[in-house]
Amino acid sequence: MIKGETSPALEAPAQALPGHRVDLGHDEPLKLDCGVELNAFTVAYQTYGRLNADRSNAILVCHALTGDQFMTGDHPVTGKPGWWRQLVGPGLVLDTNRFFLICSNVIGGCLGTTGPKSINPETGQPWGLDFPVITIRDMVRAQRQLIDHLGIDKLFCVIGGSMGGMQVLEWASSYPERIYAAVPLATAARHTAQNIAFHEVGRQAIMADPEWHGGKYQEAGKIPRAGLSVARMTAHITYLSEPALHRKFGRRLQDRKELTYGFDADFQVESYLRHQGYSFVERFDANSYLYITRAMDYFDLASEHDGVLANAFKNTPVRFCIISFTSDWLFPTSENRDIVHALNAVAADVSFVEIESDAGHDAFLLDEPDFRNTLRGFLNGCAERLGISAQ
Repeated sequence: MIKGETSPALEAPAQALPGHRVDLGHDEPLKLDCGVELNAFTVAYQTYGRLNADRSNAILVCHALTGDQFMTGDHPVTGKPGWWRQLVGPGLVLDTNRFFLICSNVIGGCLGTTGPKSINPETGQPWGLDFPVITIRDMVRAQRQLIDHLGIDKLFCVIGGSMGGMQVLEWASSYPERIYAAVPLATAARHTAQNIAFHEVGRQAIMADPEWHGGKYQEAGKIPRAGLSVARMTAHITYLSEPALHRKFGRRLQDRKELTYGFDADFQVESYLRHQGYSFVERFDANSYLYITRAMDYFDLASEHDGVLANAFKNTPVRFCIISFTSDWLFPTSENRDIVHALNAVAADVSFVEIESDAGHDAFLLDEPDFRNTLRGFLNGCAERLGISAQ
């Protein structure tokens, strides 16, 4: 165990997750964009593979909105395989024989990292809505403290999709000297009005649930299951494409031959969405959903640099690989191209690939051969230039 970390075995059952937990903030408070400073916070994270002798093979993986630190193996809460199981492991694209992978639960999260579900030391009660509002930049600041704690001066790569891609862009802008390569996947430099609107529907569903109790549902011993489930169902639709939905479900009925002429789940797609909503409630905290969606809404990298996106990457030494997917309407290729244009404007080292896929936004989580081959080629090329080999 690394000095300063808490053993999961010593935690209360709700916090008893495998992996690492480290207490940070004592030497360097986490200064949040909202003006609040956290003098003590915890980051929960997983590592895969081994750090090499010169500490040059570390890859930070940034998870998406509903992701977490458990990329592969069986998830400790759901028992299901990790969200990037097809890419992480010996001999795979994110080769654990070659690279040391780090994935932390974001600040504001609910799987071990300090967030609204955590205990407020001043009150002895869960933070709830007293937790300060956080941003993507705050998430990256917390990750930077974790990387410092691990004694890594420079990351080989930072990679992530969707909200994870936002974190990658923030890393490249805020700490370009700390990373060699950056791979933002299916992402954007700011949230659109449409994306903010979908998030607002989800937040309102949660807050309209009587069991939400003004954000104090933990103290009341309740969970706003209905609201959080609807929020998940709404968001999940945006992760898919119409062709993917049609191919998977069409208008097929669910376990019946005729319509019920009622409001049960007549169609397979209805049953699927309900399952997605119900299962999500078992692993995610409703208030964390409010906070993390708000962080995505607030993200606007150009606004941090006088309204000019290219200014975020001036004189960057980072090597970029931007990847988008043809059927992604949540973060379409046009928004990924905006990032490429900004990088081109400052003569950055950037590659861009649009992957043909009808899977929608979730394509970066799936086993898409062209995506896999593109990513493998970029990472292996960068690793060879640095002399990083399998251990």
